[in-house]
Amino acid sequence: MIKHDVFEKNSIVLLIGILIVVSIGGLIEIAPLFFLESTIEKVKGMRPYSPLELAGRNIYIREGCYNCHSQMIRSLRDEVERYGPYSLAAESMYDHPFQWGSKRTGPDLARVGGKYSDEWHKEHLVNPRGIVPESVMPGYPFLLDAPLRFNDIKEHLEANRMVGVPYTDEMIELAEEDLRAQVDPDGDTDGLLARYPKAQVRNFDDNAKVITEMDALIAYLQMLGTLVDFSAYKAEGPELR
Repeated sequence: MIKHDVFEKNSIVLLIGILIVVSIGGLIEIAPLFFLESTIEKVKGMRPYSPLELAGRNIYIREGCYNCHSQMIRSLRDEVERYGPYSLAAESMYDHPFQWGSKRTGPDLARVGGKYSDEWHKEHLVNPRGIVPESVMPGYPFLLDAPLRFNDIKEHLEANRMVGVPYTDEMIELAEEDLRAQVDPDGDTDGLLARYPKAQVRNFDDNAKVITEMDALIAYLQMLGTLVDFSAYKAEGPELR
């Protein structure tokens, strides 16, 4: 039997002992993960972003919205009462990178979908202080005049598929068609809705002449938190604190 003072008096032996213990502990914790298909609980309703929503998400990232807004509602009573049901891992499973954020200069946006009208979002993005006088958010009026560039939207879907988002060949092939369909309520949207259930179809910025970056960003914001039916889903998680 090895006496304890062997480790206390010999730093090399102590170091070797530490490495052995850490290695065994690491193997016990990490090895099982290689045999799991996924560590995320599947939730009914979650789907990949539609092409228009994905384009809006790209604009959200480009403009640095994640620097001031989180998309992660913690299981704290005050957060749930203010924002809604706490966030599920599955809601971020198709986010690359995820948009949890690290600070809240502005409110959390995980459940902002459907909370405000398209007109509210448009006016707020153009002139935040016209809606919320104490806001420190910068305005983004140029989004109204910037035509959405989506000739490479297929490549964006393909890139996401490479990191695990389950876009099918059909989704990629029809990406441009689906993007146009989502802002045309008078068009044929059956295929779009079959591929992307609960996709909201309308002209988001009230300008039917051109698809703008404002259309895409509002479509993305209006989708957030709307895919999971929390009235029918009971999350197995921590009690509210």
